[in-house]
Amino acid sequence: MIDDIDLQILEILQEKARIPNAEVARQVGMAPSAVLERIRKLESQGIIAGYEVRLNPEHFGQKLAAFVLVEISCGDCRGTAEALAAVSGVQEVNQVAGNDGYLLKLRVADTEALGRILREEVAIIDGVARTRTLIVLATFKETRRVSLEGPVSEVF
Repeated sequence: MIDDIDLQILEILQEKARIPNAEVARQVGMAPSAVLERIRKLESQGIIAGYEVRLNPEHFGQKLAAFVLVEISCGDCRGTAEALAAVSGVQEVNQVAGNDGYLLKLRVADTEALGRILREEVAIIDGVARTRTLIVLATFKETRRVSLEGPVSEVF
């Protein structure tokens, strides 16, 4: 069960994952060893899924973001999601309700690269009937943070 201290620790780590353990301990009013034990428990329970660095895609020539709705031609295309996940520039593959089977998020250099990927990589995947692409003009918010308000699942 996650308590209020765990929620405080998770909030701090979501804000700055590289914060020293001693600073987390100071902020929650606990000994560093107790905080470390709680963090390890949260990791072992799968509540903390990992830590990653967020890179600025523009510094790597990936200025264009796009969302691609992928309509599939079969009810249960085994391997389609895995094949879509292997496409160049794909950051997310989400199965969605409705006429489209999947929603992809891609980061690429430009519209030329996006067109090439759609023609040469996505269109050739078994089960892909058609795609609809939305090119991002501006991003006002992008986060991987999870709201810690509300009920906590007891799945763990």
